[in-house]
Amino acid sequence: MTPSAAPRRAGIVADGVFKALLGAAYLIGASRLGDLLGVSAWWMVASGVALLIGGGIELTCVRSRPFRTHVRLMVAYDTGWVLTALVGLLMAWRDGSAGGEVWIGYQTAAPLVCAALLLIATPVPSASDTRAGIRRWRRRA
Repeated sequence: MTPSAAPRRAGIVADGVFKALLGAAYLIGASRLGDLLGVSAWWMVASGVALLIGGGIELTCVRSRPFRTHVRLMVAYDTGWVLTALVGLLMAWRDGSAGGEVWIGYQTAAPLVCAALLLIATPVPSASDTRAGIRRWRRRA
């Protein structure tokens, strides 16, 4: 990783660590958090596992996937996170009981979708692959 890439990658690492820590908190406090949000403990456990998987895959792919791919997925994920939080709050404000389910449902599905998209993204070519490609290009020219 070049020195200029290190600060950019720090944000990706921070995002992956946040997801993993949130997942661990969901697992540790599944019963209590589930009661607060109006969802069952097993739903909190499923969400915690999904967040741990998503955060772990994000951390694993930091160097092997393009920065641009990471940023696009983080923006999409965080936009959905904010919109889901607003919908959940609106439902709770209107005395609805499904706000927590909407929130935790998103927290269960979205990290897995983002992780799958990261895994199928085209990897960044390694330095040796780039050098080999340049040599092939020079031979053709």
